[in-house]
Amino acid sequence: MATGALAVAGAAVAVGVSLPDDGGAADAARAGAAQQDAVAPEGKVEAAPAEGDKGVGRDPLTDAEIGRAEQLAVTNNGLRMDARDVEGDRGPQHLSTNLTEIDPGLSGAAAGQRRADVVYYDYRSDSVVTKTVNLDTGKVEDSRTDQGVQPPPSRGELTEAAQLLIADRLGAGLKADYKDATGHALTKADQLQLSGMVFRKATVAKVPSDLTACGKHRCLRVVAKVKNGPWIDTRALVVDLSDRTVGRLS
Repeated sequence: MATGALAVAGAAVAVGVSLPDDGGAADAARAGAAQQDAVAPEGKVEAAPAEGDKGVGRDPLTDAEIGRAEQLAVTNNGLRMDARDVEGDRGPQHLSTNLTEIDPGLSGAAAGQRRADVVYYDYRSDSVVTKTVNLDTGKVEDSRTDQGVQPPPSRGELTEAAQLLIADRLGAGLKADYKDATGHALTKADQLQLSGMVFRKATVAKVPSDLTACGKHRCLRVVAKVKNGPWIDTRALVVDLSDRTVGRLS
């Protein structure tokens, strides 16, 4: 390990333990439950897929169902034109696709239909968009837009956050420790094994001024590991994906 990295503010140190999650599952549940700024569902009807492509009852979504749900969710209600993903490209950032919880208000055939909640983050408006797709009818039955909720990060977001960290001056310690561990320069996120969590201001005693927008903005703490090597502790560093900056906790 590079001993000099310990003296640099915001530098990373290699550690031999795994790091805890930051409780992102709670916000994911709230994102699915919140009904703010509801948008009237609309969209074309498609024929249901062959039975072999469908699960039964509360079976997990099949690959075919996931693909179909995501296609229907993105192409309806103008999301593809209006939203922006984590890299600023047109279209929302996909976060997750899961089987919808049973609605106690439904009965009969409607209760037995399979539905999927497709969750996106729109970096244009810093909002979470949840679309409920009926996989039997091909309709988007509900569309909800919520702000101030932060579901767990997707793989694409973690990759982009790591790339921003590598390019930032506060990533100097991460790069130094990687060089010490491997003998090679760290230039790309795919050189690391990544995990991470949403940064929550309530978990720290003092929030630096450049991180006060986190919560409204999409902010992540990246946990990096040298492939087949040690963990590199970057918990003091927070990446604001909404404004593409890096901050350091005291």
